[in-house]
Amino acid sequence: MPARAVRAESKAPQSLRRELGLATAISVVVGNVIGSGIFTTSGFIARDVGSPVSLMVLWLAGGVIALAGALCYSELGAAMPRAGGEYVYLAEAYGTLAGFLSGWTSLFIGFSGAIAAATLAFADYLGQIHPGSGFGTGSAKLVALITLWVLTGAHAYALRVASVLQRAFAVATVGTIVILLGCAVALGQGSAAHFCSSAPVHGSAAVSLIFVLYSYSGWNAASYIAEEIRDVGRNLPRALVAGTGAVTVLYLALNAMYIYALPINAMSGVLAIAQKASVALFGPLGACAVAAILSIAIIGSANAMLLASPRVFFAMARDGFFPVSIAACSGRGALGLAILCQGLWVSVLIVFFGAFEPVIVYTGFAITIFTAMAVGAIIVLRRRRPESTRKFQAPGYPWMPVGFMAVSLWVVIHTGITRPWEALLGAATVANGFPMYWICSCFHQKSSRMS
Repeated sequence: MPARAVRAESKAPQSLRRELGLATAISVVVGNVIGSGIFTTSGFIARDVGSPVSLMVLWLAGGVIALAGALCYSELGAAMPRAGGEYVYLAEAYGTLAGFLSGWTSLFIGFSGAIAAATLAFADYLGQIHPGSGFGTGSAKLVALITLWVLTGAHAYALRVASVLQRAFAVATVGTIVILLGCAVALGQGSAAHFCSSAPVHGSAAVSLIFVLYSYSGWNAASYIAEEIRDVGRNLPRALVAGTGAVTVLYLALNAMYIYALPINAMSGVLAIAQKASVALFGPLGACAVAAILSIAIIGSANAMLLASPRVFFAMARDGFFPVSIAACSGRGALGLAILCQGLWVSVLIVFFGAFEPVIVYTGFAITIFTAMAVGAIIVLRRRRPESTRKFQAPGYPWMPVGFMAVSLWVVIHTGITRPWEALLGAATVANGFPMYWICSCFHQKSSRMS
């Protein structure tokens, strides 16, 4: 298969319609980013750094790194406004093998594992809102499957329905968080003295930054739907930057609320940090309020991933790596077969692998590598076509993409040293894509000769 096959749009069996506006694109970014991470990781970071100032600086640093990545993806997405995100960028810059491996990892583990975990977590938090009706393992899986297929049905029916749902979830998530923050300031029983508290340091900033970057993951989500965004040269950069910026502000405000509620030593090592802080501020009702907010945020995150991930199926099918029928788009703009394939695979993960959290940790190693390679594609493509007219140019070139790649390399090396087992499993996930690439390439060549 030619290395540039992904560029041959004129021969593509199907193209998507540009129906999505700026609001939907921003909501996809916000929905993908805000999940359970911001509500669970700050306690571990407090344990590692032992200082409120260091805690806030790390969350700000994570937002700056995510914003740098968003600006780089803005240039790539505006120059290559096609469905698929990293799959398209890596195939264009490094060849189809790199693109395929990225798509393989995202589809079968990255997106799918995260969607499975999100729907199961949603079932768990529903049980916490009504403690007397807590779900067992089997019941939680059933609730997760029902939730998955209700959302899948909406996405398979019409793109407009999926986009309305996503905007509603994003508004509900942001709105409830803002209300929680307002109540903390007006009614919360906290203390500003906590910002001067301290605790023994039990870790490193390196480990903490990994937690922070995990919580910001999803800032690139709008790039997967670039082919369907109206006026993509303007709206895609706006969506990536505005969505990432809004999340950064919310994350800083939430961490300030945690510190206002609890001294740093009381935060240290706490997993359910949002619930503990809310109970300290508002009493027992605070735990139910946080569980409700988490339920909304997690289901919104699952919905956003269901909107983004079938676009990778679509892009790979259009380039011949999957049956071309998967690239079929209905008259209502829905990728019916691609969405159903995604739903079936996620269902398998829900039934057979539970929350699937270990696989998400494993593949985080590989996903960091692919994201850094995608940012590096800016340098490759600018050198290849220095005179090309670009609809958007990332500022700070080449230092911003180089800095992003340097931080990513540091994370990858640190993960390999401190978590070698997870790193090896992540690498194995990618390695499984090599034989699949050969099989799919042979299938594509055979189909081309027959046609």
